[in-house]
Amino acid sequence: MSNLKPLKSALVWLAVLLGIAFAMPNFLTKEQADALPSWLPHRQVALGLDLQGGSHFMLQASREDILAERLEAVTNDVGKALRDADIAYIGLSGEGQLISLRVRDRAKLPAARAALAPLMVPVETGGLVNDEITELAFDSAEEDDLIRLRLSDEGIDYRMSQALGQAMDVVRRRIAEVAVAEPLLQRRGDDRLIVQVPGLADPQRLKDLLSQRGRISFQMLNVTVPVQQAVDAQPPVGNEVLYSFDDPPIPYLIEKTPLLSGEDFTSAEPQIDATSAEASVAIKLTSVATGRVAALQAKGADQKVAIILDDQVVATPTIGNAVKGDTAIIAADLPEEGAGDLAALVRTGPLPATLTVVEERTVGPGVGDDAIGDGLKAGFVAAVAVAASMVFFYGVFGIFAVAALAVNLILIIAVLSLTGATLTLPGIAAIILTIGVAVDSNVLIYERIREEARGGQPLVQSVNKGFARAFSSLFDANLTMLIAGAILFYLGSGPVRGFAVTLAIGSFTTLFTAYTVTRRIAKAWLRGWKAQHLPKGIRTGRFSDLDIRFMAIRNPVFIVMAALSVASVLLLGTLGLNLGVDFKGGSIIELESKAGNVDIADLRVRLDELNLGEVQVQHLGSGNGVLVRVPSQEAGDNAEQTAIGVIRAELTDEYAFKRVEVVGPVVSGELTRAGTTGLAVSFVAILLYVWLRFEWRFALGAIVATLHDVLLTIGFLVVTGIEFNLGSIAAVLTIIGYSLNDTVVIYDRIRENLGRYRKMPLSVLIDASINQTLSRTILTALTTVLALTALYLFGGGLIRSFSVTLLFGVIVGTISSIYIAGPILILFRKRTDHFQGGENVSGPGAGAAQTAKGSV
Repeated sequence: MSNLKPLKSALVWLAVLLGIAFAMPNFLTKEQADALPSWLPHRQVALGLDLQGGSHFMLQASREDILAERLEAVTNDVGKALRDADIAYIGLSGEGQLISLRVRDRAKLPAARAALAPLMVPVETGGLVNDEITELAFDSAEEDDLIRLRLSDEGIDYRMSQALGQAMDVVRRRIAEVAVAEPLLQRRGDDRLIVQVPGLADPQRLKDLLSQRGRISFQMLNVTVPVQQAVDAQPPVGNEVLYSFDDPPIPYLIEKTPLLSGEDFTSAEPQIDATSAEASVAIKLTSVATGRVAALQAKGADQKVAIILDDQVVATPTIGNAVKGDTAIIAADLPEEGAGDLAALVRTGPLPATLTVVEERTVGPGVGDDAIGDGLKAGFVAAVAVAASMVFFYGVFGIFAVAALAVNLILIIAVLSLTGATLTLPGIAAIILTIGVAVDSNVLIYERIREEARGGQPLVQSVNKGFARAFSSLFDANLTMLIAGAILFYLGSGPVRGFAVTLAIGSFTTLFTAYTVTRRIAKAWLRGWKAQHLPKGIRTGRFSDLDIRFMAIRNPVFIVMAALSVASVLLLGTLGLNLGVDFKGGSIIELESKAGNVDIADLRVRLDELNLGEVQVQHLGSGNGVLVRVPSQEAGDNAEQTAIGVIRAELTDEYAFKRVEVVGPVVSGELTRAGTTGLAVSFVAILLYVWLRFEWRFALGAIVATLHDVLLTIGFLVVTGIEFNLGSIAAVLTIIGYSLNDTVVIYDRIRENLGRYRKMPLSVLIDASINQTLSRTILTALTTVLALTALYLFGGGLIRSFSVTLLFGVIVGTISSIYIAGPILILFRKRTDHFQGGENVSGPGAGAAQTAKGSV
C-alpha cells in the first residue's frame, strides 16, 4: 500500500491543477478566454437568466385545440367515407371525443361499418400500437341505427406529442425574429415547452408572437345570405360566421375553404406607403396560388375577401386590392411594429396549437449585473470573515483550512464550467453557504487531531488518526447535503435547481478538499518543519475545557422548545404562511422610475383603476425603485398575462420593468405539490439514512430534533411575514441537512463514548460528549453565521429573506442538537442513568462527569 501513496498524492494534485485550469477562464474576460491556447480550457460558467438578464417562459400547448381539430378532421373523413360508399346518413356530429351519426337504412349498417373500418389507423406511441379510433360500436343493439366512434386518449396523446415537436420549430423561428442570442428550448412533460432567452430586450413582443397561433388565410365572403340570418339561424353548409377585432366585433359570413393559406406563402415583409405612411404586409405567393387567384379575379376583381388571423377578421378588401400579381397585401391600419410582427407570423408559419404562457420570469440585464456585484461582495466578505476566524482559532492549521477552502471554491467553479451547469443567484448563495459549512470539515478533523495529541501520542500519529476518525462524520455531513440537493434538483425548477446543483457540487468538493488536500498540506508541513507538538496558535481547547452541564437544565429547555414547536403549528394553522407567487399564483413586478423618486400614492391609484384586484405597492431600495404585487387573476393563465400587458401599457413610458415574475394557477398548484413533496421526500430520505447509520433511539432523536427545527423555522416565517417561495423550500432543506449534520456529529461522539465508558450515567456521558465536540459546534455555527450574515447584508434584496431564514435555522439547529437530540436518548433510556460501579471516568470532558456523580 505504501507504494501507492505517491500515486495517490500525484492524482490529488493533478485534480487540483485540472480544477485551476478549468476555473481559470472565469477570471478572464470573454475575449481573453477565447485567446487562450487551444490545449487549455476556454469554457466559462454559464450564468442563469437572473444573473445575465433575459426571460424564462413556460408555455402550455392547448390540448383542446388538438382535440377540436382532430375531431373535425375525423368527422369529415367519416362523412366522406360513407358518401363514397353511397350510404345515406343523418345527424353526423362530434362532441368531446365522440362522433355519432345515424344510418338512414338499417340494412346498410354492416356496409357502414366496413366503410369506416379503414379509418381505424393505428398510431405508434412509445413502441406500442394504439388505434386512434378505438371504439366503433352500436349504441344499444345491433339493429339500432346509431353509430358512435370515439377518439382514444392514446391517439390524442400521440397528436399532442407531434404538435409539441412542431411547435418547438416554430417557436425557435419566432424567437430568431426578436432575439440575437441562442435560446434554450426544452420539452417539459406532455404538453409544455420551456423557453429561455438570454439578454432579451423586449419580452412582451416575444410573448405576443408566441401567444398567437399565426394561422393566416384569405377566405371569400358569402354575400348571398344576410349575415344576421346566419347568426340567428345556422350558416349555410360550407360557411361559418367569424368576427372582427373591432369593439364591438362585427360578424361576417365566410366560406370555410380558404382561397389562400400558409402553404401558399413563400415570404413576407412589412412595407410602408410613401404617401400615407401606413404600414402593410406584402406576402409572396407560390405560382400555383397566383394562378388560382388570377382565375378568380378574371371573373370579377370586386369580389370581397376576408383576411383571417386566428379565426378573427383582420380586413375585408376586394380581391383586386388584396392580391396584385404574385403578392398578397394585408393592409389593416397597422402600426409599423404590428406590421413587422404580422410579417414574422407569416414567415415562421402557424403553431399547431395555441401556446399559453403559464409561467414567466424576466430579469433586466441591469438587475443581473447588480446581483453578480452583490454576490461577489457577499462572497468576499464571507470568505475574509471565515478565513480570519480559522486563522485566529487554529493558527497555522487555520491557514491550511483557508488554503483548502480556496481550492474548494476553485473546484466548484471548475465543475460548473466543465459540466455546463448554470450558475444562478441562489447558486451564488449556495457557494457562500458552502464557505461557512465547508470549514466544519476542517474543524472536525482538527479537533480530532487535538484530542489525539492530548493523549500523548506523537503528532504524526495524531494527525493520521484525526483524519481517519473524522472521516465518517465528514461523509455523513456531506451525504445529507447531497441527498437534499439531489431531491431539490429533481423536484425543483429554475433558479432553485441552480441552488441544488451548486450545493451538491459543494458537497463533493468539500469532502475532497477537507480530507485529501488538507491532509497532504498538513503532512507536507510535518515533514518540512519536523514538528513534534501541535502549533501554539490552536485556541479551541478552552471550549472543551469548560465542562458545561448541559443536561442539568434539559427539562425546562426541552419544555420551552417543545412549546415553541406547538406554537409554530398553531400559528401555521391560524395565520398561515405569506405565500409568494410561486405557490398562490399572481405576479411580481420590479419597477424603476425614469424620472426620480416614485410617487407611491399616485402609482397605487393608477393601478387600482386597472381593476386587477388588491394590488400591493412598496418601495424597494432607493426612492426610484418599487415592487408591485398583483394577485392571481381568477380567469386563468391567460388572464395573468393580460394583467401584465395592461400594466405595461399603463406604466411603460414612465417606468423601466427590471424584473417580472408571473406564475399562473396551474403552475402554482404544481409548484405547491412539488415543494411539499420535495420537503417530505428529502426529509424521509435523509432520516432513513440516519436510521440505517445509527440504532433506532439515535435515529428517533435525530428525527425529533430535525422536525423541531423545521417547525420553528416555519413558525419564524409565519411571525415575520417573510414571503414563502421556492427559495424558502431550499432554505428549509438546507436547514434539515445542517441540523442533521450537527446532530450526527454529537451522536457519533456519544456512540463512541458509550463503548468507552460503559458504566457512566447517560446524562453525564452526553454532557461529556457535547463538551468534547463543543469547539466544533461553536466554530461551525460561527463560520456559517458569518457567511450568512454577509449574504444578508451584502447579497441584495432578492436573497435577503433566504439568508435570514437560514440564519434562524442554523441557530435553532445548533441549539436542538444539544437540547433536543440529547434528552431524547435519556427519555428512551438508552442506558440507565445510575452508576453501576467498578469503572473510573476519564478522558476529555470527564470533569463534568466527575462533578455530576450521583446528582443527575
